[in-house]
Amino acid sequence: MSAATGLVRACAVADVAPETALAVEVDGTEVAIVRTGDRFYAIADECSHASVPLSEGDVEGCALECYLHGSRFDLRTGEPLGLPAVDPVPVYRCRVDGDDVLVDLGARPDGDDADQTTTATAGTTPQSPSRSDA
Repeated sequence: MSAATGLVRACAVADVAPETALAVEVDGTEVAIVRTGDRFYAIADECSHASVPLSEGDVEGCALECYLHGSRFDLRTGEPLGLPAVDPVPVYRCRVDGDDVLVDLGARPDGDDADQTTTATAGTTPQSPSRSDA
């Protein structure tokens, strides 16, 4: 994937165990990369209710639960699924390319991303992560 697509390497597929979330920084933005089985999602890593990291919460199906007050967010839309949160959190386009998870902060998920299929593109290299621990 080229830089023109906006996709940036966030982490390796192996970095995210199934049914967990991983906190990463992509171009200065805190993002939670969430894995449900073989599907990956990218969601802002801050609860809209209490400003705590969503990556520290529990993953259940297509929802991520904030550990502090129990607000749950739909990983596909960012919409809250229950109180106390009432405001959505941003979600981002996320793709798997070979062994890498790529995120586009400028794009919301589309129909192609709903499939979460692995796309190995010969001769292309994702950008390096902007993580402080990378």
